[in-house]
Amino acid sequence: MQSALPAGATLLGMILSSDKTTITSLTGNCIAHPLLISLANLHMNMRSKLLTNSFVLTVLLPVLKFVQKKKCMKGVLQDCLIHQFLDLILRLLKQAAKHGIMLSDPIGRSRYCFTTLASYIVDMPEAMMLLTVGGKTSPVTMVMYMQFGDSFWHEPRTRSTTLAQLAVVCSRADPNDLEAHFCEAQKFHLNGVDKPFWSDWIFADPSYFLTPETLHHIHKEFYNHDAQWLIVSVGESEINFHFSVLQPITSFQHFHEGILKLKQVTVSVDAVPPSVLAAVCVLMQFRYLVQLPRIDENNLKLISGALDEFHVKKDMIITAGARCGQHNNSIVPSIHNSGVTSQWTADITEHITEIKDPARSSNNINYDPQICRHLNRADKCRRFELAINLLDCDQSLQDVDIDPKDNVDT
Repeated sequence: MQSALPAGATLLGMILSSDKTTITSLTGNCIAHPLLISLANLHMNMRSKLLTNSFVLTVLLPVLKFVQKKKCMKGVLQDCLIHQFLDLILRLLKQAAKHGIMLSDPIGRSRYCFTTLASYIVDMPEAMMLLTVGGKTSPVTMVMYMQFGDSFWHEPRTRSTTLAQLAVVCSRADPNDLEAHFCEAQKFHLNGVDKPFWSDWIFADPSYFLTPETLHHIHKEFYNHDAQWLIVSVGESEINFHFSVLQPITSFQHFHEGILKLKQVTVSVDAVPPSVLAAVCVLMQFRYLVQLPRIDENNLKLISGALDEFHVKKDMIITAGARCGQHNNSIVPSIHNSGVTSQWTADITEHITEIKDPARSSNNINYDPQICRHLNRADKCRRFELAINLLDCDQSLQDVDIDPKDNVDT
């Protein structure tokens, strides 16, 4: 991508993140849909720390209720609205990606910058909405849910493929005729959005910027898949019994009532058939390896080997009566294209400081303007504190007496 830019140009990789979050559950059931933005040029270790404020709130996307009676049409309207808002909000970034823009770096030098979309950190439902694909379809490859368990890498869902399908759909049905357009879109497993926000963003390809996200695609997937296979293999009452009789250990969580009502757990009991446990252990090894902070070619071979071994042993899970339909084949190509997965984690973008903390400081009325005002004032205080620290540092350097007889290296 750098080779496609003019000589001396600076590539600024934009990282976006959006996810609906509940502000209040008992008093009004208010929901916010924030869009956060950061820079891929920042070091991964610095960007992953909450105190660095590397992610900033760009806008609160609308969460509306429609008078349309059909539930599926309400979803199409909401998806179209989100894409239209993103297109409007990110227009300046798209123009800068196409024509470039002069910006100042931290030491005051002017640089010719191009803002490309490096990553969009989202969970699976929002990823499908952003890539305009329908239910039970992979947002990164051209496969349906029945093929999720295949052991080979399918054709990626590229920018050109999706836009070509949308062009065919629009030629068959007017996008303003919502129901007819949605029916035609379903034939290509699309969700009915006629113009994705990334369609005119140069270099923005869904197969690249939709990166695997550690929190949702690695950690939460364990309970949604691996733990469920073990529960089916062992039985609900049996696995709850094994966890309830474990000896409590200080500083470790003890599950007195079992694990069936939990959202995230780790499971390992002797009652699991050895063949099923072996397959799950291999998959866990794969998940540990993809979270390495540095991955080279040898690590990629180990990751691919662990995934291949799981595909060999997964028949044991199916034989035991547990469903096996994970789709992890896209992770290795994503590491090749976009780097390690740990830099795209959603841990830092779970809206604690950007949404929930400001909402708690409000009067529980008109959340959106109060959240923005709270963040604006907090940013001003942070900048003022930084300026004071820089001034104090400069003053302390001037107060240092240097003996001219001392040999000072310059």
